[in-house]
Amino acid sequence: MKILVTGAAGFIGFHLSRQLVLDGKEVIGVDNLNPYYDVNLKLARIKQIEEYKNFKFVKLDLKETDTVIQLFEKEKFDFVLHMAAQAGVRYSLKNPYVYVESNVYATLNILEAIRKYPVKHFVLASTSSVYGANKKIPFSVHHNVDHPISLYAATKKSAELIAHNYSALFNIPTTVLRFFTVYGPWGRPDMALFIFTKNILEDKPIDVYNYGKMKRDFTYIDDVVESVIRIMEKIPQQNKDWDAYNPDPSTSFAPYKVYNIGNNRPVELSRFIEVLEECLGKKAKKNLLPIQPGDVPETFADIDDLIKDIGFKPSTPIEVGIKNFVDWYIEYYKIKR
Repeated sequence: MKILVTGAAGFIGFHLSRQLVLDGKEVIGVDNLNPYYDVNLKLARIKQIEEYKNFKFVKLDLKETDTVIQLFEKEKFDFVLHMAAQAGVRYSLKNPYVYVESNVYATLNILEAIRKYPVKHFVLASTSSVYGANKKIPFSVHHNVDHPISLYAATKKSAELIAHNYSALFNIPTTVLRFFTVYGPWGRPDMALFIFTKNILEDKPIDVYNYGKMKRDFTYIDDVVESVIRIMEKIPQQNKDWDAYNPDPSTSFAPYKVYNIGNNRPVELSRFIEVLEECLGKKAKKNLLPIQPGDVPETFADIDDLIKDIGFKPSTPIEVGIKNFVDWYIEYYKIKR
């Protein structure tokens, strides 16, 4: 079994690659090591797994069509776990073009390569942000998601649609995974937990949007990895009962399926900060601010389909997950307490 993991130097891609390697799978990890955030952190992640003989890292930009095709021709992958993306809602307000390049064009290149060199299963990382203006809680994969409120979400929804098109036209078994606020050790420096931890330790104020009343379905990284690996081995089939007059967005006449991956237990941002303060043994200085453009006040994952189909429920509480992150942060940055 040979598995391609894109975005292997990224937060989720790294954890996923490491677990697959520990499970004895042969993994090719690709990443362009772009400077959206600290490249040294990305290199440090790769260093954790490059010593394993069943892991190979390839620096590659997925926007380079010919290079992607050549990789598929050479390696003949069995599974593709496409975790690479340009993430971040707020950054998409300032740098829109990079989102189309990284989330749409790169995904198209991967699918074109799969069309030429078929795989058993294509798994696409998406995001809870696609639920956009939806107000019905919890967010369900059976809901329509045609009203994104950030370009980031729009490009991820576009990738979902392109993946469905290739699944339908070329019979590519495809699963879309909508991640809900993933956090944990080796996390991204642009995310709230990382920023809050750094600022609190440095006696700097933290920006708390929506006055701390934001709710997020914080999902611990180990739960995400377990879910993805189980889903990888569950290859979707065509839904013979799919009704074109009453279409279910989560499934299709094509071998295509959509899952939410979330903790199914939203936490208010103010409580999240309280737990972080307890773990750090230090109070935060807070700048209470209104909600930002592109942000949604609450995310809440309906994971009934996930539980039913893979027999697993993400359930790590924030008290455990935040402590694990803080322990990692203090060790990685060699902070004296």
